[in-house]
Amino acid sequence: MTQSVVVQVGQCGNQVGYRFWDLALREHAHVNKKGQYDEAISSFFRNVDSRRSCRTSVGEKIHQLKARAVLVDMEEGVVNQILQGPLRDVFDSTQLLTDVSGSGNNWAVGYMTYGSAYREQIVDQLRKAAEQCDCLQCFFLIHSMGGGTGSGLGTRVLRLLEDEFPEVCRIVTSVYPSEADDVVTSPYNSVLAMRELSEHANCVLPVENQSLVNIVNRIRHGSGKAGVRMDSSVISGCGGLSTGEKPFDAMNNIVANLLLHMTSSARFPGSLNMDLNEIPMNLVPFPRLHYLVPSLTPLYSLADVNIPPRRLDQMFSDAFSKEQQLIEAEPRRSLYLACALLLRGDVGVSDLQRNIQRLRPTLPFVWWNLDGWKAGLCSVPPVGHAHSLLALANNTCLKFTFSRLKERFMKLYKKKAHLHHYLHVEGLEQSTFSEAVSSLSSLIAEYQELDITKDKVVPHAPRLTIAT
Repeated sequence: MTQSVVVQVGQCGNQVGYRFWDLALREHAHVNKKGQYDEAISSFFRNVDSRRSCRTSVGEKIHQLKARAVLVDMEEGVVNQILQGPLRDVFDSTQLLTDVSGSGNNWAVGYMTYGSAYREQIVDQLRKAAEQCDCLQCFFLIHSMGGGTGSGLGTRVLRLLEDEFPEVCRIVTSVYPSEADDVVTSPYNSVLAMRELSEHANCVLPVENQSLVNIVNRIRHGSGKAGVRMDSSVISGCGGLSTGEKPFDAMNNIVANLLLHMTSSARFPGSLNMDLNEIPMNLVPFPRLHYLVPSLTPLYSLADVNIPPRRLDQMFSDAFSKEQQLIEAEPRRSLYLACALLLRGDVGVSDLQRNIQRLRPTLPFVWWNLDGWKAGLCSVPPVGHAHSLLALANNTCLKFTFSRLKERFMKLYKKKAHLHHYLHVEGLEQSTFSEAVSSLSSLIAEYQELDITKDKVVPHAPRLTIAT
């Protein structure tokens, strides 16, 4: 059985990571009624003492577990809340790395200053986490792009992962700021981080704050009709860092649910389980074009909700609608390079094939990869649902997302606004900014070049002749 390690960096990364561990424990406790340590649990948890037992945040009895995680933050607030919360026994001091001053919303402080000061400690923690795995398959990095620690130190950690474990897959979940973000320097931080993501990640799942806000608002407005209980962990802080609701709890829950679904095949059996390494292998035709549009249905998690079951075919249609996407984009108007469908529950291969055939004519695929579908079937459904679906699309629509980010960057950069805060950081030169925006422009151009071929006529391949 393979294992994976989750690396949480910054306030957002640690909050989302905490929700992932909380939901994963609830799910395992629901499936594993006897609380026995098995291969499913070992994929993301290690058993430190089989003679002791503890209880998850929902009360099920289970072995003493430690999350396969490394928690990094240059402020102590969130990590201290984790250590005081209901899952405090799931982490120990050897997995934590904190400072007290923070990165001041400055990518350079996170990447240059803290990245250099804590390099050896971070590498040591990553090595210890890797050594506790029998067969290390993947590193999951969770961070945000707008702040200083998440964007700066987060991408520095990504580079360290490539240096220390070049053969291990690196899948990154990056939370992008909205245009109305209250961090004025977030465009700088995001573009500087984008260069590192493009060069050092195997696969990136971009998630936009604005999309999460829109999803949460739709859930709240439709809670009466959909049957979502008002104390649900989907729309409240129930099960979070504290009993009081925080503005981002519901948003973090959605991102955690994305990770929960993506890792289901690594945690549970299935008739067509998808190896995590297969995601970048099948969905990334060109090294830098490894950004995937995530779309999830249902967006509700666990059994906190009483939702009428969706017809299976409708679930497939929902997965390709804008309302289910975690990023503001329109893939149907652009070009699909590849697409993965990760299903959970009682779904047969015939159901999968039927729906792919139904959807295929409506989705514009690049002419040289018309059959660019990858599918995974995990037999264990989410708690409270018969089935669920995660679609990961490599689509040229991301050029619009990245173009908007570039525009926000250039508005500041043309005026050299706030630039002095970065140039005062030792090791950073102004050329770093021009190189970062050049990298982003090149990425946008690569998408644009592919998009031009959208209406290209498929060439007729020469037929083989058999000699007689």
